[in-house]
Amino acid sequence: MAPLSELVGDLIRAANRVENLSEADRVRLLGRAYVTILRAREQIGDEAERYRQSSINLISATGLVRRLSEQDVKALLLDAAKMIRTIKIVLDAKHAE
Repeated sequence: MAPLSELVGDLIRAANRVENLSEADRVRLLGRAYVTILRAREQIGDEAERYRQSSINLISATGLVRRLSEQDVKALLLDAAKMIRTIKIVLDAKHAE
């Protein structure tokens, strides 16, 4: 898995240029975010329940990318970046214990 901060950067950059992303790029990025969130949830353990609905929303949206507006895709990319950044903070704190 790529470093979480690298993925957050990729998601934010993509959101800022969403109009230039192909459908395949949109699906790939949202899919990467979803897989990363699932794997991180496993590492977090019991505290991960709050990320469940958001990750379900991401995977659902991945299948509907061609129907989503650029603004919707941008919002999903930014939400995923925020979620992964939060997960990174939780994981860093957990490893520091």
